[in-house]
Amino acid sequence: MSWPTRRIVTGHADDGRSVIVSDGVPPVVHEVGEDAAFVELWNTNAAPAPIAATEAEPTERPVRVPPEPSGTIIRVVELKPHGKSPMHRTQTVDYGIVLEGECYLVLTDSETRIGPGDVVVQRGTDHAWENRSDAPCRIAFVLVDGLFDEELRSLIGEAELMDQQLR
Repeated sequence: MSWPTRRIVTGHADDGRSVIVSDGVPPVVHEVGEDAAFVELWNTNAAPAPIAATEAEPTERPVRVPPEPSGTIIRVVELKPHGKSPMHRTQTVDYGIVLEGECYLVLTDSETRIGPGDVVVQRGTDHAWENRSDAPCRIAFVLVDGLFDEELRSLIGEAELMDQQLR
């Protein structure tokens, strides 16, 4: 990624005081083909999320899309100039906040340009991202595990969902 993301993680001292546990660049950057890269900042595997006095680094695991059942993921994605993602669908509610640059959210019947400050609430739809500009587009995504209800499942059929684990 051309833009470093700073991650500050808080925790608890032995006596219960609030402390900063880590402050710096996330431990792993993931390249996704030639068009994108991302850092996973944190993830949880349950809701409510357990909060312990100490915790192992949750991002040191195989990359997943979507999160674990009842879990969440926050990551920052950089879509390179003229980069695009394949059309895909996940059983999640995703909040995408554009931090820098611009790109297009492409759906099966429409598209819209998004730019800094725009927020996309992506609700399990078939979608893709396209950066049609000469500059990177950076988007923070919060992915929340979801479940298609029966009415929606009957409308979309047995949709092919994005692989659980990125390779």
